[in-house]
Amino acid sequence: MIVSEKMYELGSKRSAIRELFEYGKKRAAEIGTENVYDFSLGNPTVPAPECVNETIRELTKELDSVHLHGYTSAQGDLETRQAVADYLNKTYQTAFKADNFYMTMGAAASLSLCFKALTTDSEDEFITIAPFFPEYQVFVQAAGAKLTIVPPDTKNFQIDFDALEARLNIHTKGVIINSPNNPSGAVYSEQTIQKLAELLTKKSKEFGTHIFIITDEPYREIVYDGVEVPYVTKYYNDTLVCYSYSKSLSLPGERIGFVLVPDEAYESREVYAAICGAGRALGYVCAPSLFQKMLVKCIGNTGDVNLYKKNRDLLYQGLTELGYECFKPDGAFYMFVKALEDDADAFCEKAKEEDLLLVSATDFGCPGFVRISYCVDEAMIQRSFKAFEKLKARY
Repeated sequence: MIVSEKMYELGSKRSAIRELFEYGKKRAAEIGTENVYDFSLGNPTVPAPECVNETIRELTKELDSVHLHGYTSAQGDLETRQAVADYLNKTYQTAFKADNFYMTMGAAASLSLCFKALTTDSEDEFITIAPFFPEYQVFVQAAGAKLTIVPPDTKNFQIDFDALEARLNIHTKGVIINSPNNPSGAVYSEQTIQKLAELLTKKSKEFGTHIFIITDEPYREIVYDGVEVPYVTKYYNDTLVCYSYSKSLSLPGERIGFVLVPDEAYESREVYAAICGAGRALGYVCAPSLFQKMLVKCIGNTGDVNLYKKNRDLLYQGLTELGYECFKPDGAFYMFVKALEDDADAFCEKAKEEDLLLVSATDFGCPGFVRISYCVDEAMIQRSFKAFEKLKARY
């Protein structure tokens, strides 16, 4: 084979979520969209805030093509990075500067840059806590490191600290956390973050290393019932924040986000330079100019989170009334549901026979569960209950 066998494997087979999404489109063409209940993809249906479209229209009128669509600095436009710093400082009482930020093409790019920047040896490891976004495996391996998985706490979906401590070692470069979580919708409590910070401080001293927290935060603003998401840099210095506006501004197709390297992090300027170098090596330089400029005026806005909450409550009530065991999420827009048999893959295949497209959580590191994405039309949720009822009757 003249191409990379690993890259061929990744490119010739989509992720399980994407495969299901493509199946749903094909099935909808066959029997009608209204007869397919597609809960596969985390693709926001809540419209982007009007500020986004208004600002884009203004920018296209005010700026000539060179200034609107031209290159920014490799790490991002200074005005944009300062706007991000100002917003976070005001919101979380932090003290960031423009030079703490590297603008990226969304959270996937942000994560890839962090893994690439921190990996120095083929023995290096990053740890994630199940359930986790399956693409972490791809990003970490592409950086030349290994991904180690902590089994899930399927009662509260916080962190099993005994299991985490058992996996920490001298090769651990970072612990990846994702809160609000995809796929469970769980939000790590302040107590959880404090305990994580204490554990990593202790183990870093024990090993004579610096273990970073890499926090993946595209769902930070999508929370319900007054739940707060702790800002991790305030609890642990060696934190890298990977953020995307895909979910908060309902812009998944525009790919805009950032990496934050706080001054308090160990050798922060070296880490930042390495992230810039990773951006150069991977081609992740100069994030989309138009959307960087849009952020300056729209930062702090969000889509209507109440619409997601309405869908969450509708789905949770409907499924629990039918007898399904559901974890009620505090954030994101996913419902985690116990499959009606041990094999979640087989359960999802039976669901497909009822035109219910559910994602098995096996690849998320949580066998026996399925993920239901409820960033969908309310009417589809209502229609789907008859299919969920038929599926339940099969057991």
